[in-house]
Amino acid sequence: MTAPGIRDGQDAEDLDVEEVLALVKDGNRPARPAADVTPDPEATHGHGHGHGSQASPSPEARHRKSSATPWADARTRAARAARSLAARRTPVSVTLEDALGLVLAAPLTALTDLPSFDTSAMDGWAVAGPGPWAVRDEGVLAGQDGPARLVDGEAVPIATGARIPPDTTAVLRSEHGRTDEKGRLHPGRDLQHGQDIRPRGQECRSGDQLLPAGAVVTPAVLGLAAAAGYDTLAAVPRPRVEVLVLGDELLTEGRPHDGLIRDALGPMLPPWLRAMGAEVVALRRLGDDAEALYRALTTSAADLIVTTGGTAAGPVDHVHPTLRRLGAELLVDGVEVRPGHPMLLTRITEDRHLVGLPGNPLAAVSGLLTLAEPLLRTLAGRPTPEPYTLPLREAAHGHPRDTRLVPVVLRGDHAVPLHYNGPAMLRGIAAADALAVVPPGGARAGQEAELLDLPWAAAGIAACFT
Repeated sequence: MTAPGIRDGQDAEDLDVEEVLALVKDGNRPARPAADVTPDPEATHGHGHGHGSQASPSPEARHRKSSATPWADARTRAARAARSLAARRTPVSVTLEDALGLVLAAPLTALTDLPSFDTSAMDGWAVAGPGPWAVRDEGVLAGQDGPARLVDGEAVPIATGARIPPDTTAVLRSEHGRTDEKGRLHPGRDLQHGQDIRPRGQECRSGDQLLPAGAVVTPAVLGLAAAAGYDTLAAVPRPRVEVLVLGDELLTEGRPHDGLIRDALGPMLPPWLRAMGAEVVALRRLGDDAEALYRALTTSAADLIVTTGGTAAGPVDHVHPTLRRLGAELLVDGVEVRPGHPMLLTRITEDRHLVGLPGNPLAAVSGLLTLAEPLLRTLAGRPTPEPYTLPLREAAHGHPRDTRLVPVVLRGDHAVPLHYNGPAMLRGIAAADALAVVPPGGARAGQEAELLDLPWAAAGIAACFT
């Protein structure tokens, strides 16, 4: 349904943000827009609902529109803002159990040869010299130390991973050997010297660099570190993040009623931030309270504060006035992207930043990936992902002037745009594998589009939320 004041064929999110940044609160119900003025669904204070609109934009809103940053530049600024702080972060020593998802602060160097002794690569027999062989009664099992030396013509049963007896020629696999009526072992095929023996140091020697600093600790890295002799790892600490949910109209349980709506961002943001490598130290709901916001910003010890809502210029939008009161440095004040145009990035102190997300859910996701992800990635020491593109299976609607982020699913070698991609909607992103970066004017079917992966799409739910 077309909202009042929108011309036929014009999407609500195509409107200039300054037309609707001045919002009027009437209790918990949105006020009726003045004639010919339509609320911008991205500039609303709350999670999908505005507080009404005034007929003319404020001077602050006009300035913010003119100072909006191109989308790619905003991501670059967010990464750059954290570089000096990242360089000063002190590495932490963590146990292997706590290291998953962190980044190595120092190279992973082997503390031992791998393997640390000659081992059997297969179940079978360790043999010496040419066959047939007389087989010893006792076998060699993994974990046993100092097996007896073999002499030519002897064989001994051996298990995978067991230490090779001195003077062993090769390991004969169980399926390749047979015994005769006298109990002598015969090979079923030619046997090469050293066959199925893993010699000491085959994988690495003590002191070899296994992984460089900056490598992400995956489950496989944990296994390698344990095999190489590590109990703890030197890692870049997780950035500490505090989430502040703003808005009087938000419910924390039950169904929406009487102009009140459910808080969708409180449940969504902490796990998403953890998937980006952050430690979420607190989630606080402040309502529309300027003094509470000021106290929260001045007392927080987090590296990054993420706020939701209140980034526009209405009477209950307290983020900008509070940041001015703090003397914070605005690094990004609005981004040329839809949804999510009124997002912002601020340096509160030398060691603390704030990312202000719009209140609408998909607009908040846009802000999260545009500003929070590059900043957190830099603080956590994670590598910048290589950009990639896929052709779109269908045309994607674009904004006349701004970049647009559209939820997509990946099907073979194509990306399929999803419906339900309005600023207040989560139905599309909930089914998505990625967001397609659609340039101004849109993208035709078959056109290559840059994709932003969602952290759980490739890694699996359990792997990324650690």
